[in-house]
Amino acid sequence: MSTSNRKYKDSVFVDLFSEDEKAKENFLSLYNALHGTNLKLSCPVENIRLDNVMYMNIINDVSCLVDNKIIVLAEHQSTINENMPLRFLQYIARLYEKLQAPTDRYLRKLSKIPTPEFYVFYNGKEDYPETSTLRLSDAYITKPERIPLELEVKVFNINKNKRAEVLNRCKPLEEYSLFVEEVRKQTQLDPENGFTNAVKICIEKGILKEYLTRKSREVINMLVAEYDYDTDIAVQRDEASRIAFAEGIEQGIEQGIEQGIEQGIEQGIQRGFEDGSYQKALETAKMMKLKNFDIVVIKEISGLSELEIKNL
Repeated sequence: MSTSNRKYKDSVFVDLFSEDEKAKENFLSLYNALHGTNLKLSCPVENIRLDNVMYMNIINDVSCLVDNKIIVLAEHQSTINENMPLRFLQYIARLYEKLQAPTDRYLRKLSKIPTPEFYVFYNGKEDYPETSTLRLSDAYITKPERIPLELEVKVFNINKNKRAEVLNRCKPLEEYSLFVEEVRKQTQLDPENGFTNAVKICIEKGILKEYLTRKSREVINMLVAEYDYDTDIAVQRDEASRIAFAEGIEQGIEQGIEQGIEQGIEQGIQRGFEDGSYQKALETAKMMKLKNFDIVVIKEISGLSELEIKNL
């Protein structure tokens, strides 16, 4: 079903539902599972996927034009991104630009467009409901009674323990879920050979058997690419966190030193004033004492104690 010449390595999810020679069959199976329809393999399906929009290197999205609808699918193997409605809004705007002739937007007659639908398939480790809906309006700072612009994203948790109904209706998606589960298990047991072992075991169990038998080496390369990308992102985030922490400490020390210096100078000036005033008071009292002023008067004028005056 592929029509694009991609410069980066796809994920297994994308390859299975968008790029592989049997991707159209798999995609229609998933479409029928989502809509309760029975579209045949003869039904026209156009791959309209955009290059390098939602992610930087690994792009886990599938976009197809079918049955007068734009179906956008995405896979998440980590925490669900609650900003997906906004990202899909930007995505669909780019798709409409791609599908429409540049002059269509200036026509006076209404220009019909395909209906968009958005789906995310979650298979990460964190607990997440079987199904949920993310809405663009949830991001609005102020929300009027009538929402002027809404975009909904349907999220399916396709981990087998959630028993999502869509898995029962779509064999390719169900087997993909089992494949991801096996990959996760084998990479924990043997990080060096986990991908290869997972592919072999899935073939033996009949999970995506035809696909993996035909493309085992390519699938392993895709898994390595996904793993390297996720690791790279994690390392970059950790590094950024450590750099920010170190910079924060350094800045704190510098501010502390500056504040200490300023405080020291201020205290020194104050102490200097105090010492100067005291010295002047001593000199005044000494002069008054030499001229035989009464001690009560000397105390009142100099501010010194009787003992301090007697010791002069």
